[in-house]
Amino acid sequence: MNVLVLWDVDHTLIENGGVSKETYAGAFEILAGRPAVHRARTGGRTDPEILGDLIADHGLDPAAFDAAAQRGALTRALAERRNQLAERGHALPGAHAAIDKLATEPGLVQSALTGNLRANALVKLGTFGLDVGLDWDCGGFGFDAPHRPDLVSVAQARATKKHGVVFDVSNTVLIGDTVNDVMAGVRGGAQVVAVLTGGVDEASLTDAGATRALPDLSDADAVLAAVRDAVRPPVSADGA
Repeated sequence: MNVLVLWDVDHTLIENGGVSKETYAGAFEILAGRPAVHRARTGGRTDPEILGDLIADHGLDPAAFDAAAQRGALTRALAERRNQLAERGHALPGAHAAIDKLATEPGLVQSALTGNLRANALVKLGTFGLDVGLDWDCGGFGFDAPHRPDLVSVAQARATKKHGVVFDVSNTVLIGDTVNDVMAGVRGGAQVVAVLTGGVDEASLTDAGATRALPDLSDADAVLAAVRDAVRPPVSADGA
């Protein structure tokens, strides 16, 4: 089976202990030269959207800060908080085992699909040893595209180019925890397996389009089964 599995990061594989929102505040301070007084609004969106809204909430024009400046500020802000991330955050139960289990499946490629820019996704997962097992050439990250659904095709194109296999809606699975994650997968062209670790109820996630909603990642066999089910061709009325 040739399958591309795209992992969300925050609240799917890790808990960041509030460091993500502090990172956006720190990036704003680097850019604007003054502390943030408003909180970042996250919830499954991309870094450009989140930081742009935070800048606008403070009465400034996001266009005054180009993409390179925003990326640099976000990278620096998280690097300055890596110790806090290690102290206050943690890998979610089963995250390591789930990645390891999927890695045993021939033809299955794992990467990340996240609103975080690539450097920060690496820091977040690397802090807890979850970067190993993911193909970082094949993901979709903040600043690769302005909106989350567009990251799916970015990741598919990268994986197709590297592995010589066409990855599309039939064999791409996004694993995430928010309605925005699910909608990004559905709209972007992927099957979606949801986990209930982000505080969203099962009905909301399945109503948004998730093929399965798992309580968490603690049962690695169940994670693999959910991925297999998501890409299994539907059975026709005559059983073919």
